[in-house]
Amino acid sequence: MGHAIAQLLARGGCQVNLYDSDPATLASAPERIRQNLAVFLKLGLVTPEQVEQTLNNIALCQELAELCQGREFIIEAVSENLGLKQEIFAALEDLAPEDCILASNTSSISIRKISRNLKRPERVLGTHFWNPPHVVPGVEVIRAPATSNHAFEATLDLLTAVGKEPIKVLKDVPGFVGNRMQHALWREAIQLVERGIASAEDVDKVVRHSFGLRLAFLGPLATADLAGLDLTHQVHQDLLGDLDCSPEPSPILAEKCRSGELGAKTGQGFHAWTPESLAKFLARRDEVLLKILQVVQSSGGE
Repeated sequence: MGHAIAQLLARGGCQVNLYDSDPATLASAPERIRQNLAVFLKLGLVTPEQVEQTLNNIALCQELAELCQGREFIIEAVSENLGLKQEIFAALEDLAPEDCILASNTSSISIRKISRNLKRPERVLGTHFWNPPHVVPGVEVIRAPATSNHAFEATLDLLTAVGKEPIKVLKDVPGFVGNRMQHALWREAIQLVERGIASAEDVDKVVRHSFGLRLAFLGPLATADLAGLDLTHQVHQDLLGDLDCSPEPSPILAEKCRSGELGAKTGQGFHAWTPESLAKFLARRDEVLLKILQVVQSSGGE
């Protein structure tokens, strides 16, 4: 996600340094950014000149120290590995200017754990971008117990300035806000397949063709209000006891991991994927999401 985060900041007018420990991955970033922007061009959301300006705002750095020089804000976007993140933040603390804010793009790892061995944890916070980050506007900004007011507010201001919709996460809990809700949905969806109640195709279909359609405009609590909280209370009385509440991953999920059926990256998960079908799907995903955003924003939705 790092190159896409660099892209959205550069498109917002920031001068961005980009670094990756793999030289080939780093060298491929400009072309991958250009490909990301192709759908924006197709929909008339950017001009060819803006594409070139975005790319010109990004400098590729061959060393981490080079990336840190003169920076005011640094976002780490490595894999979900606590030890690796702690190692990187220890290096960033030594290399970055003292007033530089340090952010982790993590989906669920505690910011407090990431920063616990640092000398100045007050400048560390979380910025959880949603994939694809150059399209999805929401960013969770996670405040750890030691995070300073300055770091928190400055991050909210920066993200707003580049066109994002920052969400304040005031307590550093596992999964923050979005992934706690998303994985509760996934847990129930996987159990429905495991129990033979519906196929993976139909579980996805019921979301896409029913309540999922309104989620871009109505959040769950607004939906509950519209339905009536008395009805919501009654449904909860009847339903909650039958929902999956296992603290362990589903056996069918564990089995797929053991057998190497890891999803799109291996060609098989709950669905089958080919390189061609995946590329087509991702391109279509970005186009559909951008069109949905245009409709929601034009209608005044939050």
